[in-house]
Parts: sequence; structure tokens; C-alpha cells
Amino acid sequence: MQRKALKFALLAAFMGATGAGAQERTDPAMPEILPLERRAEVQNRWLKERLDTIVPELMRRHKVDMWVLIAGEYNEDPVVETMLPATWLSARRRTILVFHDRGAEGVERLAMARYPVGDFKPSWDPEKEPDQWQALAALIKARAPKAIAVNRSVEFPLADGLSASHYAKLAEVLGPDASRLVSHQSLAIGWLETRIPDEITVYPTLSRITHSIIQEALSERVITPGVTTTNDVVWWFREKVAQLRLKTWFHPSVSIQRADLPTFSIQTLSLGNAETIQPGDLIHIDFGITYLGLNTDVQRLAYVLRPGETDAPKGLRDGIAAMTIAQQAVHAELKPGRAGNDVLAAARRRTAAAGVDATIYSHPIGYHGHGAGPWIGAWENQGAIAGRGEALVNAQTAWSIELAVTAPVPEWGGQKVRFMFEEDGYFDGRGFRFFDGWQDRLILVPRP
Repeated sequence: MQRKALKFALLAAFMGATGAGAQERTDPAMPEILPLERRAEVQNRWLKERLDTIVPELMRRHKVDMWVLIAGEYNEDPVVETMLPATWLSARRRTILVFHDRGAEGVERLAMARYPVGDFKPSWDPEKEPDQWQALAALIKARAPKAIAVNRSVEFPLADGLSASHYAKLAEVLGPDASRLVSHQSLAIGWLETRIPDEITVYPTLSRITHSIIQEALSERVITPGVTTTNDVVWWFREKVAQLRLKTWFHPSVSIQRADLPTFSIQTLSLGNAETIQPGDLIHIDFGITYLGLNTDVQRLAYVLRPGETDAPKGLRDGIAAMTIAQQAVHAELKPGRAGNDVLAAARRRTAAAGVDATIYSHPIGYHGHGAGPWIGAWENQGAIAGRGEALVNAQTAWSIELAVTAPVPEWGGQKVRFMFEEDGYFDGRGFRFFDGWQDRLILVPRP
């Protein structure tokens, strides 16, 4: 109990210290990055706590007494991937995990696999029953669950991890009991989206690492205007991540807007363009890392100073101010139990009232960069989104507040410029906080 109280005290301290309006540090120091063995220890400790706390709560909330997950080697269910020990880089052979709620005795965790699976109880003896499927059928029959939840979902790919062949075989061996199979996406989504206190107290470190790498990328150590290309910066990111023994879950993008270039589409700005960076350019970066099993997703804008300039043109600075209005509108509308579509509509009403032309496409983050949970808009659709937009916002979840604002820049002849924002933070059910501040001013790249 003391340990649990300490965790929530640390979490409360984080929520109080990193307010929604906290500005980004101008020179974020690089935190210590743990060696690989230590990372595995941390992830395994987190995993045990998650299995002990999140799974029982989810099963009882949704009135499911058995949850069966089946994964093939190199074709893992996205949920199973997050339940394996840190030293397991993939499922081995066919790995079957079973959760069974025994009421007052708790939720048992059973593994039907040829190798021990972390904190799951070994529950298959191939010497006694060589057929793994028959062993599973016998285990299920002995426990006689009312409902057997499986990971099948039309709307959420992360909750759709049970392959067609595995489902067919499971139904075959269960026979008449196959009528108890229930496609239950809420368990998978709940498991993936819920963050425990230890994860939240460490998440600011992930953000700080991300910010530190970006800050270096947007400095004279990496960029020489007139020489460095956007592609050079992209591959600098990849090399830097490899040097730090980290991973990135998507290929970084670096693109530019400038007065004499046509306005780019969001696809171009997201994927990058091959241009030499020049004084007067507005640079956009989209970058994220994977560390301790969690992900970040951050976008930044920087201005390359022209000779004689000490700051960006006012029109670009005004675009950053409008971007700030839009991001505050989104997290102000996060409410527990509210559909993503409703958050989107409310945030768009706020931005419209403020005269800001915003496109909102925020998403959960955690085990996956585009994580499990409700969509709050899509860049290609600012209306209600069926399925994913109807999912409800829950507490104890992490988010990437992602959006763009379009505004004319007088100094560029009134050309419309797209100001893109993305930053990660935590929603505790009462309010939202960024993990390590947010961009409220342009990063300035010195002229040569």
C-alpha cells in the first residue's frame, strides 16, 4: 500500500508541475538513457503491475469471465506483443494466453505454450497432450466460462489480432461451446490505452529525450543553410536514434515552406520534401521515438534567420500564437466518457469562435504511436467519424494533441502557411497536462 501511495503521490506531483500552459524548455538536456538490461527489468516490472491491476478491472467492468489470446510466431496479436516478457522479441511457436476470473480467488493467468511466459502459469504439458488445441479446449471446458472474449474488431485494428485461421480452429475445437465466443474490442483497447502511474512518471523522460534530439537537429550542429538538405536532416535523425540505442516507430519527416514555393499539401508536409534549406525557410519536423515500450510523437517548427534578422517575421509568429489557441481548445474539451467526435466538434467550435482556421486530428499514444482509443478527427475528415470517432475518452490515458492551423503571412505576400502542432501528454480524468511542455515559439536556426 505504501508503494502504491508513493506512485500516486509522484503522479500528482507530475500533474501539478507540468501544467497545460507550461512552455517548452529552450535547451532541453538529454536525460540518462538506461542500458538494455535495465530497460528489460523496468518493462517486466511494469508488465506485472499492469497484469495484476488493469486486466482484472477490465474483465469485471465488461462482465467477461474468460479472455483468450492466440498469437503465431511473427504474426503476433498487437495485445499479446505487449504482454510478453521484455526478452521475448516475438511470440514463440503458437503462444496462447488465457485469463480466467475466479471471483474471490482473483483472475488467473494461464499460458499454453512450449516455453515459460513471464508471470503466466504454465498450463500445457505436451507430453500428456501433444495437441495444443485439444489442451486448450479441455482447459476451457473445465472452467466453463459464460463468455469467452477474443480479439476481433471491425473498427479497431489493434483489437483485431486474432487471425482468421486461429479463430476457425478455436471454434472447431470448442464445438457447441463456440457459441460462447464474443468479439470484445473493449478489453484490448482498455489494456492498450490505460497507463499505470509508473509509466506516467517516466513518460516526461521520453518527451525530454525527443525534445533534446529535435533541438540538436534544428541547430547549427546539423543545419548549414544553403548546404544541408531536408533529407540530410531526416537521416541525421535516424543515425542519432541508432547511436542512442533507441528506435523510431516511423521514418522522420522534414519539410520546408518558403515565400517562393507553392503551398504544400498535408501529404507533402507529412512525408517531407527534398529541398536545400535556405535562410527564410520555415522548417517542419515530425519525429518520435520508442523507449521502454512506449512511444512519442512530436512536431516542431523552426525558422532559418536571414542576414540582419534576430527573429522570425511577425506573420509566422502570429501563426504560432494561433496554433497555441487551437491546441488549448482540444485538450480543454477532453472529458471522460465523451466520444472523440464530440471532443472534435467542441474544439472546432472554440477555434472558429477565435477566428482560427484549424484542422484537428489528435490521437491516443502509448504502446503504439497511433494508439488504441478514440480518434479526435482525421486530417482528411473534420466531420464525425464512424466507429473510431464514437469511442469514448477514458482517464489514465496518454495523448498526442495533433493539429494544424492555416493562416496568411503578410511578409510572404499573404501566402497561406500551414502551422503544424503535435505534443504528448496525459489525461487523468480531471485535466490534461503535457509531459514536457509544448512549442509556443518558433525555434530559430542561426544564419551561416
